[in-house]
Amino acid sequence: MGAVDSKESFFDAGLDVLSDDGYGGLKLAAVCHRLGVTTGSFYHYFDSWSDYTQQLVEHWHEGMTTKVVAAVGAEPDPRKRIDSLIEVGLTLPHGAEAAIRVWSSVDPRVHEVQAAVDRERFASVYECALEILRNERQAQLFASWAVYLLVGYEQVTLPPDTDGLAWIVAQLLDALDSGRFGSAPAVPDGE
Repeated sequence: MGAVDSKESFFDAGLDVLSDDGYGGLKLAAVCHRLGVTTGSFYHYFDSWSDYTQQLVEHWHEGMTTKVVAAVGAEPDPRKRIDSLIEVGLTLPHGAEAAIRVWSSVDPRVHEVQAAVDRERFASVYECALEILRNERQAQLFASWAVYLLVGYEQVTLPPDTDGLAWIVAQLLDALDSGRFGSAPAVPDGE
């Protein structure tokens, strides 16, 4: 059996298990097997399975959203920020993200993290779009379209098609660049 030199190795292994085997496959034995370690190594870093799973989703939140949004936010050009966000979105571990979304449907703690990720991702795209479009409703629709696209891609049971996803994203960006959001519908009554 090998040795693990950091908690991050366990987090990476957990995300790999989620990607390959889904939420139902996320088990202590599977994570340790991926790393070639015993459960004793696991308990060197984590107090319990619950402690690990909570830290795993926080690690995913921080690494796949919070740090990305902060790094992209340093770019002064909103269109370049959108390009960076899209680039990251195309390379996310979509299988793990889909599994975490399933997990969030049965675990309130994970649901809270998933909701925070969705809000942060929406807000980062919305802020960029608002700078470009200068219209709250248009920016809201653009950001919604981007988030719906990502979540839908991750949830669909069709075979993964990253080239197709990139093409669809290009259509979204073309709509932004061509000014087609100028005819966005008004906010429905009651919202």
